[in-house]
Amino acid sequence: MRTAGLVVGVVAVGSVAAACSSSGAPVAAKPSCGGSSPKLTVQGTGLATGTPNILTVSVGINVTDPTANEALADDNTKAAAVTGVLTQAGVASKDVQTSDLSINPQYNIHGVITGYQVTNTLTAVIRNFTTAGTVIDSIAGAAGNATQLNSVDFSVEDTRGLEDEARTDAVRQAVSHAKSMAEAAGERLGPVCSLSDQSQTGIYAPEPFADQAAGVAKSAASVPLEPGSQQETAQVSMVYALMPPPLRK
Repeated sequence: MRTAGLVVGVVAVGSVAAACSSSGAPVAAKPSCGGSSPKLTVQGTGLATGTPNILTVSVGINVTDPTANEALADDNTKAAAVTGVLTQAGVASKDVQTSDLSINPQYNIHGVITGYQVTNTLTAVIRNFTTAGTVIDSIAGAAGNATQLNSVDFSVEDTRGLEDEARTDAVRQAVSHAKSMAEAAGERLGPVCSLSDQSQTGIYAPEPFADQAAGVAKSAASVPLEPGSQQETAQVSMVYALMPPPLRK
């Protein structure tokens, strides 16, 4: 008899435990990044604006003379004068580079060589904007009518800070989009399953001067230059796990 009573008691305890378990509140499933779980993918675009701190000037020195030796000597003299102007303006030697040098024969309509043209392109980085216009005028004066101003480009020397700022802005926008979309769909955001950077970095800015013709040596005043502002953009993609809204009691 004692054995039978013990069995009945165990069954009764099990029944009570089962009843308690079945009467408890349902437990919401935890959000998951698994393949079959609902997810939300959003993108964000960020923008950061900075002020240029360097000016890159490309100057071509073009001469034509009867012989190749004369043309090369003539061009070398003018290029040295331009380099001297840059040095006097405080431009460091590491910021001046010969980016192109060519010697080409010139022909008349009968195919006879009439002379030789030498083109020497110097690229200089100017860091002092207050004297940049005067420097360009002085360059034109040093090389005379042989001067060709190819381009003048303002830029930010180190863009890493702007890139990080743009990416931060992009992530904040993506989070804002995700919250709005989840709320509109009657869902709640779970954990971030993935965050990827899809940025194509690059500074974008207008070029005040480009492809200028020769003859700027005759300008009466220093060239007015305005650096303006430049922008860096970034784009990110985020994937969130979704979970249903909280159960009402």
